[in-house]
Amino acid sequence: MIIAERKPKAVVGNFDRFGEAMSDGRLTVPSDGKVYRLREAILLSKKLGRPLTEEEMEKFVV
Repeated sequence: MIIAERKPKAVVGNFDRFGEAMSDGRLTVPSDGKVYRLREAILLSKKLGRPLTEEEMEKFVV
């Protein structure tokens, strides 16, 4: 009989201290206020096989 040990799916050891290194507590950069057609931008990015440049993203501003 083979006995296997289950490994935890998530590592939560440092969860309480997550984000302490950030001076203002934000986990993302502030929004620039622009709204994008993200579905179309993601499809183009997948088609090209690379992230879009800022100039390419400007085409998807609503």
